[in-house]
Amino acid sequence: MLDVRRLRLLRDLAHLGTIAAVAQAHAYTPSAVSQQLAALQREAGVPLLEHTGRTVRLTPAGTALAQHTETVLAALEAATATLAAAQAELSGTVHIGAFPSAVRTLLPPALVALGRDHPGLDLMVTELDPVAVPDALRDRRLDVALLHDYDIVPIAPDPALDSTPLLDETVFLAVPDDGVHLDPAGDPISAARNAAWIVGTPGTLCHTVAERVCHTAGFLPRVRHHADDFTAVLALVAAGQGVALVPQLGAIQPPPGVRLRPLAAHRRTRIAYRRGAADHPAIAACVSALRASTSAFLPS
Repeated sequence: MLDVRRLRLLRDLAHLGTIAAVAQAHAYTPSAVSQQLAALQREAGVPLLEHTGRTVRLTPAGTALAQHTETVLAALEAATATLAAAQAELSGTVHIGAFPSAVRTLLPPALVALGRDHPGLDLMVTELDPVAVPDALRDRRLDVALLHDYDIVPIAPDPALDSTPLLDETVFLAVPDDGVHLDPAGDPISAARNAAWIVGTPGTLCHTVAERVCHTAGFLPRVRHHADDFTAVLALVAAGQGVALVPQLGAIQPPPGVRLRPLAAHRRTRIAYRRGAADHPAIAACVSALRASTSAFLPS
């Protein structure tokens, strides 16, 4: 019989690429991870790993087993959901992850509704960039989370996760009132070719989106400031420090001195959870509360 905990380590090795990364994700030592994978290989009876110098990679059999592991883990999530549904009321801890603009706008009313309707739930929120959400869900540091991508920077689905759409937002170019001249009939991004830019921290999705939008318009942005909170971004724009891309949630009640020009780009937000967990009552309750708060905050 194959050990599920060891299968999870193999799956994570396929995703993360190194023993050290798997060890860090699980708070193990690299030696402990290697020992567990060696034990899994003995259980399987076929080679699962190939060693080349100091690197290790999965054999074809190891890759196939890692893919099967996603199905096994999803079945366990579904079984857990079935047992939870048999309980009289919802209880336990739910770890919720969201990006800053959602934490400030959509999440508070959802938390209020969840606390009112399901007082047995202990709700814990973590603010994080969407690029970190898949790993956090996979490692069980989160149970449900908001993640997003942009139509100009689509993200491939993660085989370990399921999700449901929540929100599709317009993206704006925010400019200072006395700054970039925007021809109403022209392309706002091209008009900002020579402007200073305020973009997200390198490695964040917002940073990637800004670079992609400018590259598509035929130039590289001249970055003056890095900021990840849209309230701070808009304050910098209002101070004449540059232009920035801001999605609809981040552009609620902009400060005086800021003009917003809608772009063709859209940010797409989804509610994500581990594959197989959609029918878990706590997950379903979170999805329902988030949809209700989103509809109230941004009515269509």
